[in-house]
Amino acid sequence: MAQFFKIVVELVQHHKVNLQALFTSGGMPSAHSAFVAALAVGVGQTKGWGSPEFALALVFAIIVMYDAAGVRQAAGLQARILNQIIDELFQEDHHLNQDRLKELLGHTPVQVIVGFCLGVAVSWVASFAYT
Repeated sequence: MAQFFKIVVELVQHHKVNLQALFTSGGMPSAHSAFVAALAVGVGQTKGWGSPEFALALVFAIIVMYDAAGVRQAAGLQARILNQIIDELFQEDHHLNQDRLKELLGHTPVQVIVGFCLGVAVSWVASFAYT
Protein backbone atom coordinates (compact mmCIF):
# COMPACT_ATOMS: atom_id res chain seq x y z
CA MET A 1 0.00 0.00 0.00
CA ALA A 2 2.87 2.38 0.81
CA GLN A 3 4.46 1.76 -2.57
CA PHE A 4 1.11 2.53 -4.26
CA PHE A 5 0.89 5.82 -2.34
CA LYS A 6 4.33 6.73 -3.71
CA ILE A 7 2.78 6.76 -7.20
CA VAL A 8 0.03 9.08 -5.95
CA VAL A 9 2.59 11.41 -4.34
CA GLU A 10 4.61 11.47 -7.58
CA LEU A 11 1.45 12.26 -9.54
CA VAL A 12 0.55 15.15 -7.24
CA GLN A 13 4.10 16.56 -7.13
CA HIS A 14 5.15 16.10 -10.76
CA HIS A 15 1.80 15.75 -12.57
CA LYS A 16 2.77 12.45 -14.19
CA VAL A 17 2.47 8.75 -13.37
CA ASN A 18 5.82 7.25 -12.39
CA LEU A 19 5.49 3.46 -12.12
CA GLN A 20 9.16 3.20 -11.12
CA ALA A 21 8.07 4.48 -7.71
CA LEU A 22 6.68 0.99 -7.08
CA PHE A 23 10.19 -0.48 -7.13
CA THR A 24 12.43 2.22 -5.67
CA SER A 25 13.57 2.90 -2.14
CA GLY A 26 13.09 6.25 -0.48
CA GLY A 27 10.25 8.67 -1.01
CA MET A 28 6.93 9.35 0.69
CA PRO A 29 5.77 7.32 2.58
CA SER A 30 8.40 4.94 3.93
CA ALA A 31 7.32 1.42 2.98
CA HIS A 32 9.88 -0.04 5.39
CA SER A 33 8.32 1.92 8.25
CA ALA A 34 4.80 0.98 7.20
CA PHE A 35 5.70 -2.72 7.07
CA VAL A 36 7.45 -2.92 10.44
CA ALA A 37 4.78 -0.77 12.14
CA ALA A 38 2.05 -3.06 10.79
CA LEU A 39 4.07 -6.07 11.92
CA ALA A 40 4.53 -4.74 15.45
CA VAL A 41 0.89 -3.72 15.82
CA GLY A 42 -0.28 -7.06 14.41
CA VAL A 43 1.93 -8.95 16.86
CA GLY A 44 0.67 -6.75 19.69
CA GLN A 45 -2.94 -7.41 18.73
CA THR A 46 -2.52 -11.18 18.44
CA LYS A 47 0.08 -12.01 21.11
CA GLY A 48 -0.64 -9.20 23.55
CA TRP A 49 0.92 -5.80 24.13
CA GLY A 50 3.01 -7.10 27.03
CA SER A 51 4.28 -10.22 25.26
CA PRO A 52 7.93 -10.92 24.45
CA GLU A 53 6.95 -11.27 20.78
CA PHE A 54 5.57 -7.74 20.72
CA ALA A 55 8.70 -6.42 22.45
CA LEU A 56 10.87 -8.05 19.76
CA ALA A 57 8.68 -6.71 16.95
CA LEU A 58 8.72 -3.23 18.49
CA VAL A 59 12.52 -3.17 18.85
CA PHE A 60 12.85 -4.46 15.28
CA ALA A 61 10.52 -1.68 14.05
CA ILE A 62 12.46 1.00 15.90
CA ILE A 63 15.76 -0.21 14.44
CA VAL A 64 14.38 -0.31 10.89
CA MET A 65 12.81 3.15 11.17
CA TYR A 66 15.97 4.62 12.72
CA ASP A 67 18.01 3.13 9.89
CA ALA A 68 15.61 4.46 7.24
CA ALA A 69 15.72 8.00 8.60
CA GLY A 70 19.30 8.03 9.84
CA VAL A 71 21.92 5.87 8.21
CA ARG A 72 20.28 5.50 4.80
CA GLN A 73 19.38 9.20 4.66
CA ALA A 74 23.00 10.12 5.41
CA ALA A 75 24.23 7.74 2.70
CA GLY A 76 21.85 9.44 0.25
CA LEU A 77 23.22 12.87 1.16
CA GLN A 78 26.76 11.60 0.65
CA ALA A 79 25.78 10.20 -2.74
CA ARG A 80 24.34 13.59 -3.74
CA ILE A 81 27.58 15.37 -2.80
CA LEU A 82 29.71 12.78 -4.61
CA ASN A 83 27.52 13.16 -7.70
CA GLN A 84 28.06 16.94 -7.60
CA ILE A 85 31.82 16.41 -7.38
CA ILE A 86 31.71 14.02 -10.34
CA ASP A 87 29.62 16.50 -12.35
CA GLU A 88 32.13 19.27 -11.69
CA LEU A 89 35.10 17.08 -12.55
CA PHE A 90 33.60 16.06 -15.88
CA GLN A 91 33.02 19.65 -16.88
CA GLU A 92 36.82 19.84 -17.20
CA ASP A 93 37.15 16.67 -19.39
CA HIS A 94 38.61 14.27 -16.81
CA HIS A 95 38.71 10.56 -17.60
CA LEU A 96 37.10 9.05 -14.52
CA ASN A 97 34.20 6.66 -14.12
CA GLN A 98 31.10 8.84 -14.45
CA ASP A 99 28.50 6.39 -13.13
CA ARG A 100 26.10 8.22 -10.85
CA LEU A 101 25.29 7.01 -7.37
CA LYS A 102 21.71 6.46 -6.26
CA GLU A 103 20.78 9.44 -4.07
CA LEU A 104 17.32 8.46 -2.86
CA LEU A 105 18.28 5.78 -0.34
CA GLY A 106 16.64 6.81 2.89
CA HIS A 107 13.77 8.82 4.22
CA THR A 108 13.17 12.09 5.96
CA PRO A 109 11.69 11.83 9.46
CA VAL A 110 8.31 12.93 8.08
CA GLN A 111 8.34 10.11 5.52
CA VAL A 112 9.12 7.62 8.29
CA ILE A 113 6.34 8.97 10.51
CA VAL A 114 3.80 8.84 7.67
CA GLY A 115 4.90 5.28 6.87
CA PHE A 116 4.55 4.35 10.54
CA CYS A 117 1.03 5.82 10.66
CA LEU A 118 0.05 4.01 7.47
CA GLY A 119 1.31 0.70 8.86
CA VAL A 120 -0.57 1.15 12.13
CA ALA A 121 -3.75 2.08 10.26
CA VAL A 122 -3.52 -0.90 7.90
CA SER A 123 -2.89 -3.26 10.79
CA TRP A 124 -5.88 -1.94 12.74
CA VAL A 125 -8.16 -2.17 9.69
CA ALA A 126 -6.98 -5.70 8.92
CA SER A 127 -7.21 -6.85 12.55
CA PHE A 128 -10.58 -8.55 11.94
CA ALA A 129 -8.74 -11.17 9.86
CA TYR A 130 -6.57 -12.42 12.70
CA THR A 131 -8.42 -11.68 15.94
